[in-house]
Amino acid sequence: MSKPPALRRAYALAVLSMAATLAAECAGATAETPVRIEARSADFLAVGVVHDDRMTIHLSRAIDNAPVRDAAVTVVLRGAAHPATAETDGSFTLRTKDLTLPGTAAVEFQVVQAAGRESLKGTLQVAADADLRQDKNSARQLWWWVLNFAVCFGFLWLYSRRRKAREGTDA
Repeated sequence: MSKPPALRRAYALAVLSMAATLAAECAGATAETPVRIEARSADFLAVGVVHDDRMTIHLSRAIDNAPVRDAAVTVVLRGAAHPATAETDGSFTLRTKDLTLPGTAAVEFQVVQAAGRESLKGTLQVAADADLRQDKNSARQLWWWVLNFAVCFGFLWLYSRRRKAREGTDA
């Protein structure tokens, strides 16, 4: 005897839901939240986004938020000066292993233009062993979802058996 269409739809919906949830969870397990640094002065706003050992810096004027492209930017991090490379999109990039070191560090963006020199100060906060804890929690969450869907499938299986038994006694 074949399963009723409603039960087949419930099975299909459960399988699709489980696949979508597991895919989203696996994608979330590898995603890493970048660290953001903001520094202001009277004339400029510098926003640095750190991902691993690379920082992308967006420098803009504080008055009208227009990007600043005609400047030389140097980043002083943990006592060492690192020149930033100007990109074609108007941003600046910096690559150094100092960005991956755990702990709090003072960051100074030194902006040099024809009109003068300005210094913007911010703070970088890198969590110690953040990646290890994130991976452990992601794996735990993934297994929780697997167990959750196993229970749901078990419930649907028992429901279908009970329904078949009821149909057999009614006939």
